[in-house]
Amino acid sequence: MEAPEKNLALDLVRVTESAALASARWLGKGNNDAGDGAAVDAMRLCFNSLNIKGTIIIGEGEKDNAPMLHNGEKVGTGNGPAVDVAIDPVEGTKLLAYGRPNAISVVGTAPAGTMYNPGPSFYMQKLVVPPAARNAVDIDAPVKENLVNIAKALGKDVDDLVVFVLDKPRHEKLISQIRQAGARIQLHTDGDVAGALMAVDPRSEVDVMMGTGGTPEGVLAACAIKGIGGQIFARLDPQSYVEKEAIQEAGIDLREIHTVDSLIKSDDVLFAATGISGGTFLRGVQYTGEGAVTHSMVIRGKTGSIRYMEAIHNFNRLMKISSVKYD
Repeated sequence: MEAPEKNLALDLVRVTESAALASARWLGKGNNDAGDGAAVDAMRLCFNSLNIKGTIIIGEGEKDNAPMLHNGEKVGTGNGPAVDVAIDPVEGTKLLAYGRPNAISVVGTAPAGTMYNPGPSFYMQKLVVPPAARNAVDIDAPVKENLVNIAKALGKDVDDLVVFVLDKPRHEKLISQIRQAGARIQLHTDGDVAGALMAVDPRSEVDVMMGTGGTPEGVLAACAIKGIGGQIFARLDPQSYVEKEAIQEAGIDLREIHTVDSLIKSDDVLFAATGISGGTFLRGVQYTGEGAVTHSMVIRGKTGSIRYMEAIHNFNRLMKISSVKYD
């Protein structure tokens, strides 16, 4: 028997809490960049105190023209375990800017060299299911066949199922096929990390996520999916000629089907998420007279534990020791 190790995920949640607290001030104010910028600044400062030797594999990235927390950046004190890091300070910047639900702050880590690097790929086709259905699906199977098999694995009827789909023109055919199969649909404008989390979270009403979303978001979500024991099947799905050409020039096979085990090659994975704008998944930041309340989930792959955390923050005390501006 091994002695219990320090759970680094409980340190990671401080990182997502700080980003959520800093960015939630921008809820509904219509400014994408301001909310994201506040979260990035807070997250970067908090990483400085973590005893890890971290390399960002999934960061703000080329798509966001990020000055901080970009792909390849080193984070942490440089002491402690060497880890690959995936972050999204605000997953759903538009959700935050327009006051819509399910904007979250997320961080995932895995041992160095075990996290898939998507290179120039921005989009991938995804199929995400909970643990009970992890062996019941095939990304190339017809939509109805997958839904029938998922329902059977979960002990439900097809018309009991809830499918998370991004409300995008590219999904018109998919949405039609899901409806023809008889399943129910939750359409969301943004936030496919949250969608993947809902599909594997035992408390959520969502049973499966289908459709094409962000490749970096797929890798980030895979940290949580791996920790919980669910499954993601994915294949790169470029949405422009430029993206397709860049992927081919990088020598990446567009036909390869990825799973949770190829996206994250270690069980020693950690994940933390904190709600920003609230919603059915994680409640958002609630400001009080003296501070705020946050709601988070923390996942540790080694043990399969999922923690749901409510934290009460006192800004008067916090600001005495923190360089992050929360008020």
